[in-house]
Amino acid sequence: MHGSLLQYLSTKDGAASVLAHAELLLKLSRHYQAVVPAGLGYVSRVANFKSGKIIIHADNSAAAAKLRQMSGSLCQLLSTQCAECNGIEIKVQPREIPYQSSPLKPPPLSGGARATLAAAAEGLPAASPLRTALEKLLRS
Repeated sequence: MHGSLLQYLSTKDGAASVLAHAELLLKLSRHYQAVVPAGLGYVSRVANFKSGKIIIHADNSAAAAKLRQMSGSLCQLLSTQCAECNGIEIKVQPREIPYQSSPLKPPPLSGGARATLAAAAEGLPAASPLRTALEKLLRS
């Protein structure tokens, strides 16, 4: 067994090609963030590099359209600094939201609504599931 994961990934029988590709993507990503305007850098990122083509994901279609307009100059800039670039492919791929928004708390019932629901609940049989639900709503 190899001493460390990095040593294993660097060996010929390891995943050296995967490591080299990951390092290239990291380098491309850093240079991309340095050359693209800040507003576009925030809503886009380098996704992959295949056969000389850089694939960029944009969060929305407006950013993708602007990046498509800039693709020629971006390709030249990245080609001189990183890897040989034959073209840039822009895809709209929104980021996943890593958190769930908290459920909204329903607005409180007005006095008239409370009175109407209380009267409706009193008119129902004691064992009625609807009466139980109305009473629970009135308690909240």
